[in-house]
Amino acid sequence: MILPDHRIRRRAVDYDMIAPFVDGQVRDGVISYGLSSFGYDMRIADEFRVFTPNIYNSVVDPKQIDERAMVEYQTDDHILIPPNSYVLGRSVEYFRMPDDLLAVVLGKSTYARSGIIVNVTPLEPGWEGHVTIEVGNATPLPAKVYANEGIAQVLFLQGEAPEISYADKSGKYQHQRGITLPRMDA
Repeated sequence: MILPDHRIRRRAVDYDMIAPFVDGQVRDGVISYGLSSFGYDMRIADEFRVFTPNIYNSVVDPKQIDERAMVEYQTDDHILIPPNSYVLGRSVEYFRMPDDLLAVVLGKSTYARSGIIVNVTPLEPGWEGHVTIEVGNATPLPAKVYANEGIAQVLFLQGEAPEISYADKSGKYQHQRGITLPRMDA
């Protein structure tokens, strides 16, 4: 079952599933965020890692990312993503996923209609942390992304708790804070 607003609210308030939690939609003059009918619109924070190709990194390798290709950037308002490039960001919210919920994250249509692609992997049962968000610019022009405004909608799917949760298996992205680059298991 997909959770409606009142069940998301209960999990967020009683079990600290989303912190900070915004009870209702904030819309005036911003890309919307907060609780919606069947989901939660999370925000992107004001810190980014901008992909900047350089002579040291001719291949993007998820098994061995070259951190020199990811320049740290902080802003009060927005970031411009270079054409045909991407940035990594993180959610403002910290999520604590219960063992009986899986979250699927989808980019907001406002960005999708502008050629800006938002990619996030599912939030597994038992996982907790800031969500690392990849924002791609599929256009030939610089693209603007607004800090501390809505970036993606989180849908919560309830099922039976798995035998082994993300926390149980000590997943490599458990308790992540800030922007987390790809990791390989040790």
